[in-house]
Amino acid sequence: MNPGDTRAFAAQRLVPVLNGKGSLSSLDAELASSAIKERDRGFVKALCFGVCRAHPRLDALASQLLRQPMKQRDTDIQALLLIGLYQILHMRVPPHAAVSETAGAARALGKPWATRVLNGCLRRFQRESVALQAKVDRDAPVALWHPNWLLLEFRDAWPDAWRAICEANNEAGPMTLRVNRRHASREAYLQRLETAGLDAAPCRFAEDGIQLETPCDVTQLPGFAEGDVSVQDESAQLCADLLTPALADKDRQRVLDACAAPGGKTAHLLERFEADLTALDVDPTRLQRVSSTLQRLGLEATLQAADASDPAADESWWDGQPFDAILLDAPCSGTGVIRRHPDIKLARRHSDVAELAALQARLLDALWPKLAPGGTLLYATCSVLPAENSAQIEAFLSRTPDAVADMPDDLDWGQAAGHGRQLLPTPAGHDGFFYARLRKRA
Repeated sequence: MNPGDTRAFAAQRLVPVLNGKGSLSSLDAELASSAIKERDRGFVKALCFGVCRAHPRLDALASQLLRQPMKQRDTDIQALLLIGLYQILHMRVPPHAAVSETAGAARALGKPWATRVLNGCLRRFQRESVALQAKVDRDAPVALWHPNWLLLEFRDAWPDAWRAICEANNEAGPMTLRVNRRHASREAYLQRLETAGLDAAPCRFAEDGIQLETPCDVTQLPGFAEGDVSVQDESAQLCADLLTPALADKDRQRVLDACAAPGGKTAHLLERFEADLTALDVDPTRLQRVSSTLQRLGLEATLQAADASDPAADESWWDGQPFDAILLDAPCSGTGVIRRHPDIKLARRHSDVAELAALQARLLDALWPKLAPGGTLLYATCSVLPAENSAQIEAFLSRTPDAVADMPDDLDWGQAAGHGRQLLPTPAGHDGFFYARLRKRA
């Protein structure tokens, strides 16, 4: 497959994302089943993720280069223009190759007329790059690579940190591992990585976490297929630490992971504690990923497909016995993990935040009666927006008399946020995450 076809594949994959009707979540599977050679798949992913990450700025530059906007039926050509700009600005592709191969990819899309348009736009950008960039960067959302509504949300929520949040979002996150302590210690696995020639260091906050200096394919990780290690961000690993007081050194506890897919936190809890765990998720397809994860790690849980926010669905999955602990890793805006899912910049709308907050409230209200007196509910999101985090928990506590905030006050990570704890994304560290631990009065 020639380079032009590789870029054409990336452009086609970006079309639904640019139109606000898709994401990059299935890109790996689509590449695996495509004719793209394995050695070229990393390049395609870099193009797709890079265009989404820098989209506000690339789109502004494209608008300066086009005489008139592309019609929707030609979104694939718009994608090629963004791909060309991204290569010139952010990749090591020789400029002449970025121009010629990107323009030539229009033929692979069956639109040879666009070759001249793309060639002209990209060559003009090469000539006028400095002036064009200076012009579009007068607009803060363009210069900071974020849609305006999201920029305003960050400024309102974090007046002293909003720029740092944007800058962290615009960098690819590090590759962080979670060692399966049922198999070996973190120190022992660090030695295995060193022997394999992979530079790594222990995470600062997560007890089982290791951060690689350079990301790699999981097939290069010693013992990955055998379940010795998993990929999971440091923020997400703190879930098990917060549930330790409720689950450690006790008889086998009944635990519910209410929004379990894809299964990382489910697996971590089972690696750490002897528990009778039910993994619940509304999407049966995504629940299959939980099953695959547990199978690789040699762990067991009861998997149930049902809507945890709908009490009418209780009979389909709940036996009526209360849980000693509940993990609610709630659906959210994902604004703390934009660096790992940059298509969020295109997929999310301002109206989504209120809709997600309403869903989170329904989940809290539906799950609380299923918690045993004296039990613990851990609420988590990968968001940095107060409406989904501190304000959500404040509202829940105000309407739930037997709920008590139980967040430790001696944590060395994150910052206080109402009755919870907020981590903001850091360039060389953890993702953005929020936790609030609640206890039901005995």
